[in-house]
Amino acid sequence: MNNELVVQSEFSMYASLAGDFAEDASNAIKVEELGKRCVEQIKVGGKILAIGNGGSCADAIHFCEELTGRYRDDRPSIPAIACADAGHITCVGNDYGFDAIFSRWIDGVGSKGDVLVAMSTSGNSANIIKAVEVAKRKGMLVGLLLGKGGGALAGMGDVQWIVPGKTSDRIQELHMLILHALVGAIERGM
Repeated sequence: MNNELVVQSEFSMYASLAGDFAEDASNAIKVEELGKRCVEQIKVGGKILAIGNGGSCADAIHFCEELTGRYRDDRPSIPAIACADAGHITCVGNDYGFDAIFSRWIDGVGSKGDVLVAMSTSGNSANIIKAVEVAKRKGMLVGLLLGKGGGALAGMGDVQWIVPGKTSDRIQELHMLILHALVGAIERGM
């Protein structure tokens, strides 16, 4: 197969997955539901926390900067923090193990009434699972963006998506679509 056909195949696969995702009206309903609940929490002093590993960590950063900065409209900054601090991650990873990097962070900065947006393409990331458990124990709202059937995290969120796709890259692309739509919903609600 020549390189152009490989690239075209990648584009076609994304278009097919995105089309299937878009045709399911429940996905848009869940974005509006989580967006509304985020706005309610923000208006009473809550904040949004976001976590993910690897590319999903980069997506968490992107999501939060769209909230604290600007997405499509000028508006006040929305309180959002991604757990991406190298000092925290390496300290906790060294002292407690990689599985504790997000749960320790949620325990330290998360509060009742905050919202956790967590991403795992497999749904089986031990550090995400532990963070969700801590968030639930603290009374936080949890939104999950998952793939590959949802894994162990399936059913642990207050609002969740299990997107189609067999590879992390395609799953992350659909996660970013959800995150952008969620930023828009929050921005409109504020």
